[in-house]
Amino acid sequence: MIEIVNYKSEWKEAFKQLNLSWLTKYNLCEEADLLVLNNPEQTILEKGGTIFLALSGIEVVGTAAMIPEHEGIYELAKMSVAENWQGRGISKLLLEKCLEWAKVKSAVKIELFSNSQLINALALYKKYGFADVEVKDSPFVTADIKMELML
Repeated sequence: MIEIVNYKSEWKEAFKQLNLSWLTKYNLCEEADLLVLNNPEQTILEKGGTIFLALSGIEVVGTAAMIPEHEGIYELAKMSVAENWQGRGISKLLLEKCLEWAKVKSAVKIELFSNSQLINALALYKKYGFADVEVKDSPFVTADIKMELML
């Protein structure tokens, strides 16, 4: 049974390690990632964003964050699922929770930056209506894909 919960500081290290796992696997980890992963309270929560965690019992098995960018615009960020938990619909649960949260916040658009190596993630985003747009204003050198979803 997977439960999607709001972030608590006691899960900071799990949030960091789950994301570092996939970032390093695909050789995508960079300074902008480390800034967020080392300081999620300051870089996400204090800015008015949120972090959701997928729990199996007390084990954190997935993460996703929504970071405010501009009025009504949020970035979907730091979405990860532990490798041994992939393929069980956890990323779908996390994404749906993020979309639900964005609608409550009266968001008009969600954007994300990604990399073409992340085939499964990109397929999920497209399934939910995200569309490719020109990659600009990216905080990530390795981001070769930008997608947006109008709400």
